[in-house]
Amino acid sequence: MRAVRVLASSAVLAAFLAQSAAAQGLAPPNRAPPANVVAMKSSFAPVVSRAAPAVVNISAKRLVRQQTDPFWQLFGLGAPRARIQGSLGSGVIVRADGVIVTNNHVVEGGQEITVALADRREFPARILLADPRTDLAVLKIEVPAGERLPVLPIDDSGDIQVGDLVLAIGDPFGVGQTVTNGIVSALNRTTDSGEGAGAYIQTDAAINPGNSGGALVDMDGDLIGVNSFILSRSGTSSGVGFAVPAAVVRRVVDTAVGGGRAVVRPWLGARTQSVTSEIARSLGLPLPQGALVADIWPNSPAARAGLRQGDVISAADGPGRGRRQPELCVRHQAARRNRPACSPA
Repeated sequence: MRAVRVLASSAVLAAFLAQSAAAQGLAPPNRAPPANVVAMKSSFAPVVSRAAPAVVNISAKRLVRQQTDPFWQLFGLGAPRARIQGSLGSGVIVRADGVIVTNNHVVEGGQEITVALADRREFPARILLADPRTDLAVLKIEVPAGERLPVLPIDDSGDIQVGDLVLAIGDPFGVGQTVTNGIVSALNRTTDSGEGAGAYIQTDAAINPGNSGGALVDMDGDLIGVNSFILSRSGTSSGVGFAVPAAVVRRVVDTAVGGGRAVVRPWLGARTQSVTSEIARSLGLPLPQGALVADIWPNSPAARAGLRQGDVISAADGPGRGRRQPELCVRHQAARRNRPACSPA
């Protein structure tokens, strides 16, 4: 075993490892179940009354060119025609001066964006920052001087756990604001492509078309995620929903408010994959946990730190000496000794 210190962020690796730990039931027991039947039957109304005013409806219009039948084009007829295409979604007010976060796919390509508040007032919006990789966009509306809009506090403490009660608030189908409830059914979910937020919150709260960009809130009425997409065989809300976690939301919002035009991402320079049961057996690992280093980019932070193809990273983002630095604990493929993954730095 060898410990390798890498001066680069390892958020994706931490997601792999956190997911493995959650699967083994290693979450800290710092939550208590409802004390009695009365507590279990308590209404969600106080949470909704706090959170709902900060959830808005977003409509975007874009001009698209529609091709005509190729048969008529053979005769010089049927020139392409322009038509207006619209999209509906939701958004969350995160600053009282009119800063709103939503999904990028709700406003992407939009030439005219309108935000409707919970009190039915409508305002034109401009895009401060759009980030396709996280599927987040930050908008700004101009409110009357001196007015402070209701906001949803962003809770990026990272203390949510599987089984926590959550509410999904949005404006599906354009019928008006709706609220659905469920639980956090999984954490640190990743997409097949490896892109996106990298560590989605999974929930069984019903998320319908138009909920995109809406709020996923906890029982304190704080924003813990932005609802982004669903996974469903039928295309309806009968599947599972995924939300961009609050830590990612805050980073994108802070970048936009600070005048940034793009989200700056740290780069590790290593391509990893989950350790499956087959991989664990082939490497002599006791459990299928960690991230296998499949490739290393030349002269990357990972390469300079000494990572090699075939390493298995079993821990990430540990304590550093002096200032906090990410630490990777590595078991090399060639070392078949089953010793502890690493010791404290």
